Amino acid sequence: MTVSTASVRAVGVTTYGGPDALQVVEVPKQELGPTEVRVRVTAATINPTDTYTRNGSRSKTGTPRGAADVPGMDIAGTLVEVGEDANTSLSVGDRVMGIVVPRDDHGAYREDIVLPARSITAAPRDADDIAASTLPMNGLTARRALDLLGLEPGQVLAVTGAAGSTGGYVIQLAKHDGLVVVADASEADEELVRSLGADQIVRRGEGVADRILELYPDGVDGLFDGSVQEAAVLPAVKTGGGVATVRWYQGDGQHDLQVHPVSVADMAEEQEKLDELRQLAEDGVVTLRVADSYAPEDAWQAHERLEAGGTRGRLVIDFTRRCAGGAGGWGGTGVSGALRVGTPRLR
Repeated sequence: MTVSTASVRAVGVTTYGGPDALQVVEVPKQELGPTEVRVRVTAATINPTDTYTRNGSRSKTGTPRGAADVPGMDIAGTLVEVGEDANTSLSVGDRVMGIVVPRDDHGAYREDIVLPARSITAAPRDADDIAASTLPMNGLTARRALDLLGLEPGQVLAVTGAAGSTGGYVIQLAKHDGLVVVADASEADEELVRSLGADQIVRRGEGVADRILELYPDGVDGLFDGSVQEAAVLPAVKTGGGVATVRWYQGDGQHDLQVHPVSVADMAEEQEKLDELRQLAEDGVVTLRVADSYAPEDAWQAHERLEAGGTRGRLVIDFTRRCAGGAGGWGGTGVSGALRVGTPRLR
């Protein structure tokens, strides 16, 4: 195998920091292994976890290795190369979506990426690449959380952070699984959360466990803690029940509960689960929610907006666009097959 000297365009950091540390960089083109596939990336979703790559929270050295550290866990685009031993029914030219486990310059924010063949599947029919890119990581996180909780049809699941992208998928997948869902929401988000399928809604924020207990005095069977309230929500779960957490929280040791930290990396090559999500998106069971899209040069603005809070739906880097005077927003990019959430904010 020869070592490539080619490079590809990416969005990354050469120095850790705030949103303005993100810049367009050139990183080495990755070699294709025999069981891997190459995707020309047209859209990469921005998730809260990406900020940890950008600000160096996960770095052991304090400085990026190689050309840059590239964040990102979701991609959509076109399959352009298939390894000779790759186990896939997909063909070159197919539109695909996939999940990325980022490390160094191997993150979703790059125009060309090599992935295990089982980390991609076909993009949902009638959803464009921007919309398709919002499904893999958040959808698989939701699926993993529900699988770990292992609730039976008719049991009660509470969801915090229900208006967020992962929380929304948890609600929709839980309803598809036959669960009863009680979800938190602000007054402004109540209509959205109800539209996602929540059976009952309690006001979000401090004291949410007490409000859940008003509805279910013995506690709920399981809880997904999308708002990362950790110990504060444990009293809402009945003795012996389960809690799925997203930031490695493992409980306080004072409650008789099964606490399940959710790692989506465990699902990175669960191609069947990813393809099931594709089918559910096509069937209208799960909703692809896009808040806004940005040119790569404006990715820093998207991170700034994400950290300001209140975004409903995902922000997406659109690699088919070029910076137009520093403006974020839709810039004429149509998003089909997705719910457009809120009003685009031009910066």
